[in-house]
Amino acid sequence: MDEISLKALAKINLGLDVLGKREDGYHDVRMIMQTIHLYDRVEIKKTRSPHIHVETNLYYLPVNEDNLVYRAAKLMKDEFQIKEGVRIVLQKFIPVAAGLAGGSSDAAAVLVGMNRIFNLGLKQNKLMELGLKIGADVPFCIMETCALVKGIGERITPFAMPCDFHILLVKPAMGVPTGKAFSMLDFEKCDHPDCNEVIHALQQGDLAQLSSVISNSLEYSAFQLVPEIADIKHQLQSIGFEAVLMSGSGSTVFAITRKKELLRQAEKRFHNKTYFVCCTAIKQ
Repeated sequence: MDEISLKALAKINLGLDVLGKREDGYHDVRMIMQTIHLYDRVEIKKTRSPHIHVETNLYYLPVNEDNLVYRAAKLMKDEFQIKEGVRIVLQKFIPVAAGLAGGSSDAAAVLVGMNRIFNLGLKQNKLMELGLKIGADVPFCIMETCALVKGIGERITPFAMPCDFHILLVKPAMGVPTGKAFSMLDFEKCDHPDCNEVIHALQQGDLAQLSSVISNSLEYSAFQLVPEIADIKHQLQSIGFEAVLMSGSGSTVFAITRKKELLRQAEKRFHNKTYFVCCTAIKQ
């Protein structure tokens, strides 16, 4: 195999609790993460040149070591003494700075893809170990499931849940820098969800209960940085969605329902604004 094309799936956070800051600068978190059917396309091809060449459809994205895709490819080349190079074509559909792990998922796809085309024979747990060197969300993106995630992202416990939910994503034009969102946290004022209650509501498929228990510690700072996020959340709640929350550090807000008509009405309502709007579903 000399080339491969992969889907890099986005995620949402169905609960995100920031527990505290560690001595190494990272934060300990406890969160529920779910893969969804919104994805980037990552194409990887071997080259005779030893270099890493990255192309993307977004002119403003870096194509050097500032891009997680490049860093993932370099990690694999360095770790396993790969002499050949790779040409990576990245087609972005997941919005940037959105709290959907687009960059982490792209990096995960590169690790998986290079493992296959170079016949490295690495198991999933080894790929996840390598992924953690690139970013905290990369191990989860390699697993692509629904899971309780602890630590900085390395302790992942998958669990089963119903998949008959419809999801609307709404993102304002402005994104939220993850580092800034964490730096502005006030641990006494921000929300701290009980992830066990969230898991119970999800496994029961009870959206009314889910609505009462989901929350995201990072909404506290994200709402201050981009007040439009709070406005989008309020609008989605007011038109009847059962569960509404900001994903990750923002700025995407997701709404969950089983009512297809509500989904269509809301999509039309937001589509005329300068927002990214997408109807999607949970990955089974």
